[in-house]
Amino acid sequence: MTRTGTADQPNTDVGAQTDTDVVVVGAGPTGLLLAGDLATAGLRVTLVERRPRTTGNLTRAFGVHARTLELLDARGLADELVAGGTALTRLRLFGRLTLDLSRLRSRFPYLLVTPQYEVERLLERRARAAGVEFRHDTALRALRQDAEGVTAELAPSGDVGAGGRLRARYLVGTDGVRSTVRELVGLPFPGRSVVRSLVLADVRLTRPPGDTLTVDGAGDAFVFVAPFGDGWYRVMGWDRRRPMPDDAPVDLAEIRGIARRACGSDFGMHDARWTSRFHSDERQVPTYRVGRVLLAGDAAHVHSPAGGQGMNTGLQDAANLSWKLAAVLRGDPSDPEALLDSYHAERHPVGTAVVRGSGAVIRLAMAGTPLRRAARTAVTGLVTTVRPLSTRVTEMLSGIGVSYAAARGAHPLAGRRAPDLSLAEGRLYELLREGAFVLVAPQGDRPASPEVTAAAGRVVRATWAHPDRHGALLVRPDGYIAWARD
Repeated sequence: MTRTGTADQPNTDVGAQTDTDVVVVGAGPTGLLLAGDLATAGLRVTLVERRPRTTGNLTRAFGVHARTLELLDARGLADELVAGGTALTRLRLFGRLTLDLSRLRSRFPYLLVTPQYEVERLLERRARAAGVEFRHDTALRALRQDAEGVTAELAPSGDVGAGGRLRARYLVGTDGVRSTVRELVGLPFPGRSVVRSLVLADVRLTRPPGDTLTVDGAGDAFVFVAPFGDGWYRVMGWDRRRPMPDDAPVDLAEIRGIARRACGSDFGMHDARWTSRFHSDERQVPTYRVGRVLLAGDAAHVHSPAGGQGMNTGLQDAANLSWKLAAVLRGDPSDPEALLDSYHAERHPVGTAVVRGSGAVIRLAMAGTPLRRAARTAVTGLVTTVRPLSTRVTEMLSGIGVSYAAARGAHPLAGRRAPDLSLAEGRLYELLREGAFVLVAPQGDRPASPEVTAAAGRVVRATWAHPDRHGALLVRPDGYIAWARD
């Protein structure tokens, strides 16, 4: 493989015409959303995937949180996804802590249980309709970047794949935890394995724990149970006493035994339709950008499955990056480098917080000594009884509470998520479907600010539904507030 980690390599392709504006490597949810956004913005996008095109796969990701549903709503996809899933308003942890998602101030106050392939199906349909070129059975073998663009060397990885050279202005790696893009640009992936030999199964239950997501643990074992809503349940378990390699077969009796030790019941598990064994790492790259190459999703960060935030964090990475990359490729910003750098500045801290937060939950579940179990009881009791703390936990878990640092002296709302405001022209997230900034102001008001000026030409103007409101907001295409005035 050819490695190139900087943007000042010898420029062997200067003057070469680009074949596409952006190459996206990896056709999982993160890559599909990113590619669809860029193509919808009128850019040429090629999506490279080493796997053949498949549908209906059974996958580990199963839940879509509120903030991700809001971002899908801004693309006209949320309602269809919700119609086919199961909404869970309560998460029960360790027998005594219940997180009430119904209090979230969102159009989607719940965790939507739906298979990852349903998310991918909607995103792929949108991407193809927008004109994304798909290259399945095709692997990235090498890349070079220079001051003008990136050259990707491709090779077939299956029967219908094709090799050759592909020239683009930018390349984004969304190719997962074993990212080839990350390796080719020479980025380390520091961290460590946290849990060995996690087992997964989709099963039927004769004694289900109810329509809630359940997490429980008892010293040497923990178990996680979530309903799909169609009679099937996703069960994940861990046994401290039986460390096994990832390729060891999974027996339903093993999962039953884990559940009985973790929470006193195996819920009458039977008829497993799918089983898997894997291990859980906590890792994050030091930077999400190397010149004209960027990383998103599991290629940039990976963490424990506790909280179901993996796919969600990757989709939110893509939503943050897509509008910035589109703006740079159109020539909109006066300082394109600063805008691209803001992707790392905003999303890297979020990735760090998710790694730490999900790690905290998995460590509570793994508490193996009386002292640690006492600490778990104290922590869960505190979250249960202190309402602001419980609210903060649910907001961060759902993504609703994520915000970005604003410039010194900015309005307190700058960098915060915009709720789905009711406007004279409709809901805010319906207006965001145009992929532009939305400027909300009283009728006849024309606010002026550097932020509004920078967004000129890419702004949808809207007015408050209630005429007695006199403030103004500029909302970014990813649903965060860029500027505000009281």
